[in-house]
Amino acid sequence: MSTGMIVLIVIVAVVVFGAAIAPTLRGRGRSRGRGLRRRFGPEYERSVALHDGDTKAAERELAERVERHGDLRERPLDPAGREQYAARWTAVQEHFVDSPRQAVAEADRLLAELAAARGYPDGGRYEEQLAALSVHHADHVDGYRQVHRVTCAGASDGSGKTGSGTEEMRAALVGARALFDDLIQPAQDTGRHRAAQAGTRSHTPWAFSRSHPKES
Repeated sequence: MSTGMIVLIVIVAVVVFGAAIAPTLRGRGRSRGRGLRRRFGPEYERSVALHDGDTKAAERELAERVERHGDLRERPLDPAGREQYAARWTAVQEHFVDSPRQAVAEADRLLAELAAARGYPDGGRYEEQLAALSVHHADHVDGYRQVHRVTCAGASDGSGKTGSGTEEMRAALVGARALFDDLIQPAQDTGRHRAAQAGTRSHTPWAFSRSHPKES
């Protein structure tokens, strides 16, 4: 058999093999996409939007997060620790009435500290901590992101008179409360499977219903 014939046979075999496995690969890709969509929920849609609608690029990023942080096991908090964190969050809510900007900054620090206590990357590595939280608390991690963004915006504004308004800060703090509630719960009660339970509980801080807060 000539060399040319052998090369032709090899090419045909490669083409046939590629055609045969293509449906399987596409099926695996769709299956992975569905799995990531279920796991990340709103974070999936946000990632797709950040990648300008490039679903494959978004899914690569999310899959990398799972690979880095999917095996993380949350450390438990003892009852005394949970009570202390709960008391500190209550103080944040009360502080919001008179000093909303400072209260949001306190909430940002408190969430970073609480996440680190539960075994997530240290708050000094905010992006990595946020990525890890998104793998295990995808439904509520955006609240932390908003609080951190508002805090950074306030820090960059030396006067403290511009930037985020009171209502935006209020919404950020309410959203962050959902993640706080997740993190303060015993480990077996946290995660996306608690979404239905969370939906039956109001996350509106009681202090917000008091006098209208002043801008700080």
